[in-house]
Amino acid sequence: MRFLGNIEAKTDAKGRAFLPSVFRKVLQASGEENLVLRKDVFQACLVLYPESVWNDQMDSLRARLSRWNAVHQQIFRQFVSDVETLTLDGNGRFLIPKRYLKMTGIGQNVKFIGMGDTIEIWPNKEDDRPFMDTESFTQALEQIMNGASGPAEPNEGQP
Repeated sequence: MRFLGNIEAKTDAKGRAFLPSVFRKVLQASGEENLVLRKDVFQACLVLYPESVWNDQMDSLRARLSRWNAVHQQIFRQFVSDVETLTLDGNGRFLIPKRYLKMTGIGQNVKFIGMGDTIEIWPNKEDDRPFMDTESFTQALEQIMNGASGPAEPNEGQP
């Protein structure tokens, strides 16, 4: 399952959005009916997980955490508790709960970004873009693809 692309859309007054048809086709082709929605751990956006991908994420996290460690239990609880299970209606719409709209600053204009096995939902604002500038992207990608562990820190290697 591969979600790809960057699609602009709108929510209605109730906070409902149409899942872009290109993403609906991927879900249908993979036999997925249910989605899980949660706020991203790192960014002010939402993440839609097909149910099978969500279950794999939960299993992976659970395998790394001990049930006998209080902090690990809190991490797992926080990760899995604030989610919504969604099913698209007959028109391909779903409701984004008001608390999520508020947490992420999503208004009427939204941006769906395919992230491989998940879909991110961002506020569509000119001044708040979820992308790197072209030069930073090019440098970071070059460094990663040449075997470095990650993007360089700003001014790294410069006097």
